[in-house]
Amino acid sequence: MSSRPNIVFLFTDQQRYDTIAALGHQHCITPNMDRLVEEGVTFTDCHVTAPSCAPSRASVFTGHYPHTTGILKNADNWTRSWIENLSEGGYHTANVGKMHTWPFTTPCGFDERYVVENKDRFLEGAEFQDDWEKHLEEIGVEKQKRILYRQRADYRECLGAFSWDLPEDTHSDAFTGNRAIQWINQYEGGQPFFLEVGFPGPHPPYDPPSRHLELYDDVEVPLAPVTDEDLTGQPPAYKAMRTHNVEIDHDSVVHQLEPSSESRIRQRKHYLANVTLIDEKVGQILKALEDKGILDNTIVIFSSDHGDCLTDHGHSQKWTMYDEITRVPLIIRCPDRFEGGRKVDDLIQLMDIGPAILEMAGVELPQTMDAQSILPALQQDSSWQGRDYVYAEQAKDLILTDTEFMTMVRSKEWKLVHFLGEKDGQLFDLKSDPSETRNLWNGPEHRETKDDLLQNLREWRIRSHYENANWANDWR
Repeated sequence: MSSRPNIVFLFTDQQRYDTIAALGHQHCITPNMDRLVEEGVTFTDCHVTAPSCAPSRASVFTGHYPHTTGILKNADNWTRSWIENLSEGGYHTANVGKMHTWPFTTPCGFDERYVVENKDRFLEGAEFQDDWEKHLEEIGVEKQKRILYRQRADYRECLGAFSWDLPEDTHSDAFTGNRAIQWINQYEGGQPFFLEVGFPGPHPPYDPPSRHLELYDDVEVPLAPVTDEDLTGQPPAYKAMRTHNVEIDHDSVVHQLEPSSESRIRQRKHYLANVTLIDEKVGQILKALEDKGILDNTIVIFSSDHGDCLTDHGHSQKWTMYDEITRVPLIIRCPDRFEGGRKVDDLIQLMDIGPAILEMAGVELPQTMDAQSILPALQQDSSWQGRDYVYAEQAKDLILTDTEFMTMVRSKEWKLVHFLGEKDGQLFDLKSDPSETRNLWNGPEHRETKDDLLQNLREWRIRSHYENANWANDWR
């Protein structure tokens, strides 16, 4: 086995932590993700640093929190990453699919890129044509999109759930998976490679091909109730966002304040069918690596940039700090290097994979990083310690319109969400209320806990700023 492994990073968009059968969610049809769990190491309490695409991804690929990178929302300028370290360290680096850099086509350290972005771009990059769209144009296919969905009589009742009625291989996730397989089959370089495969799904529109949707016809999908206690206890910024998402159809999703159980389940089945489509491509990618004789020397990483409420807590998509958004799957498979079939239950940030990737590649790390390597956990090193707290941040944007900035701090027992300049926030006792439905922010009996977490938030932010003040020197 070569001392320098290939690394394949399978990165989905907006996939919740509870979407993989082998992790206890038997209503999901994910045989290939299940294989990764059975043969790999799963981090069961992995949290992103931001509840939207670009700031979360920028953290993953820089090892820094959004307040350090300055990438606080989508379309903030992002052009550099530790991919440069891999490339300079002797790796051939390629991206097939979504990265969500800004501009979309910036190299960001990759030697080659085949860009596929959001299926439905309206507010940012609407005029941009990615490689998937160019392919559809070349073969004479008009993609399904919001301007066409709006012509449907039932558009406002669909919750963004539509079937992909064009040829299956024209779906963006199928296209991305197929291009990644083609790239693996054709790669003949003498260098080890790092390949990021960025699946655009299951981000909405929730548009699986009928073949995958039919698999869920007789599947009983669990559904958590949305309670009055949950809704009334939410801060004003969240209440305003619920109304905003009813009035404006972001990503072809028209939200509903009181959707029926049937509508919620329909949306969820479309979402899960898209996950199953991606799962199928994951299996084909593993087979391509196996057929090429390089699977044993390839570290396969699977994760997502954030989750999706899917009407849980009364919300559409992301932009909140519930676990449905901040907690994501993270699986790392390479049985010849790391004993598989294991679960690590400690708290980690998703960006903690960054330094681990560089270490596994034998590449020099940047001088400063907020990220903390998970390599000791993979190696079952006695020195391993997970995080006591994880954090996430989000700035005001075109969806989260009624707060300037929100920040989360979460331990195993408690979660606090702070809204800049606002008297209201969120405080959850995760032991007694794991579903995060009872907001204890204003409860006098929890004042000490709230004050301790606010102090933790201040200390973290000050320390992070101080320790990473010269982080930009790493990118000169």
